[in-house]
Amino acid sequence: MSVSSAAGGPSAPVTVLLVEDDEVIRTTVGMVLERYGYRVSTAGDGLTGLELLREQRHDVLLLDVMLPGLDGIGLCRKVREWSLVPILMMSARGDALDVVAGLEAGADDYVVKPVDTSVLVARIRSLLRRATFSPGPEQAPEPPSDVVFGDLAIDTDGLEVFLAGEPVALAPTELRLLLEFAANPGIVLDRQTLLRNVWDYGWDGDSRVVDLCVQRLRKKIGVDRIETVRGFGYKLRR
Repeated sequence: MSVSSAAGGPSAPVTVLLVEDDEVIRTTVGMVLERYGYRVSTAGDGLTGLELLREQRHDVLLLDVMLPGLDGIGLCRKVREWSLVPILMMSARGDALDVVAGLEAGADDYVVKPVDTSVLVARIRSLLRRATFSPGPEQAPEPPSDVVFGDLAIDTDGLEVFLAGEPVALAPTELRLLLEFAANPGIVLDRQTLLRNVWDYGWDGDSRVVDLCVQRLRKKIGVDRIETVRGFGYKLRR
């Protein structure tokens, strides 16, 4: 699957870095993704994956939690120190501690192994849509181009965020989440609405991804900026 450029011509295929220590899973998942048109690079351990990511540009990082040497959680943390590449983690059991640790480390989403092919591809496509998001007339409601909440300023056209005049680096999912709140200031948004509008889930997803992404966003824009409405969801303070 090649994406099209703004001029209408074909661009380079989407590149996925798959970090998985199980050779059978690594080969099988790689073949599946290649059949869907993705260009796949693979690594069998965390340190090799980190090296590949530093050496080459990748559009998506798909990594297992349990890796030799540098595990998936540690790799995710190191990547987030310098890169906003979309990260999809794979957990063997969907273990709550693994999932929470991965999301806290900066992952955007997760899938449970054995991975259903359709779910995996859908999640990757969702990550790519978030990473290449640009507001358009079909997204409604849209906030004005420059939105200000106290010392927090959001340029919705340039997709830039400033806190007290200083730029704030947000991962694609964090930016989409903030834009969703900014389009609905003071309105309580429940977790399923956020999963549908931000994560592009067409089905009920795990609300932990919302809670953990809200926590990460709070750390970057101010802990009191997003209010928890217990039993309902979250809202951005006006």
